Amino acid sequence: MKYLWITLIALLPIGQTNPEAPYLVVLGVAQDAGYPQVGCQKACCQPAWEGVREPIAVTSLGLVDPKANRSYLFEATPDLPAQVQQLQEITGAALPIGIFLTHAHIGHYTGLMYLGREAFGAQGLPVYTMPKMQEFLQQHGPWQQLVTLGNIALQPMRDGQPIKLENNITVTPLRVPHRDEYSETVGYRIAGPNRTALFIPDIDKWDRWDRDLETEIAKVDVALLDATFFDNGELPGRDMSEIPHPFVEETMAHLAHLPAAERQKVVFIHFNHTNPLLHPGEAR
Repeated sequence: MKYLWITLIALLPIGQTNPEAPYLVVLGVAQDAGYPQVGCQKACCQPAWEGVREPIAVTSLGLVDPKANRSYLFEATPDLPAQVQQLQEITGAALPIGIFLTHAHIGHYTGLMYLGREAFGAQGLPVYTMPKMQEFLQQHGPWQQLVTLGNIALQPMRDGQPIKLENNITVTPLRVPHRDEYSETVGYRIAGPNRTALFIPDIDKWDRWDRDLETEIAKVDVALLDATFFDNGELPGRDMSEIPHPFVEETMAHLAHLPAAERQKVVFIHFNHTNPLLHPGEAR
């Protein structure tokens, strides 16, 4: 099955080429339930059910290090099998040697199920987690079975503390406010030898973060930011304050004062199936 929205992001200066330079692959941009979404018979999803549009995979990144012939996944989504296959086809790299998780909502960790003995049967695959996320996986089935059988090896992380990978690549978890029913939530600053990306697929509102968004954007070359909903009222009959995300309109207004070069760093991701940005040219 094909998916839309496969994008490469180089982690070296624009205009330079180096076949051994690390880069990111955007493997999906949909909200946790993907596109089309289960049970949706609205105009937004009908083209996908009818085969007119390709499905869109759940938000995930691949981090590729060609020099070491290694790759990592950010998020273990329900689309993990296809995303791993696509990552291998695009990069020629071996299977991912580690997975970085952001939090315990369904689109961000449930793909771990494919690593168990019913499926791939991984052996000691490193899974990078914050403390509450680690505890959640250790204490709740079926995830605890992945730990006890040694399919995954949990790697502890701490807020703001960089994890050093090969070839001058670092990954730094950044705590963000979100609906933390089962775990804390993080975004990531992913730094290569020359370029850096910010990855925040889920956050409640920018003004609830203890970091300044403009300052964090200034530190990076590209910022992949939560765009779950375009504006208030996108879900008729739902109280959208119960599922807080920064509306795309809010983020654009928040950053409107920045120079164009800073605003152009922003790439929106994690679109709900109702978000009109998934349906360019179509009437709302």
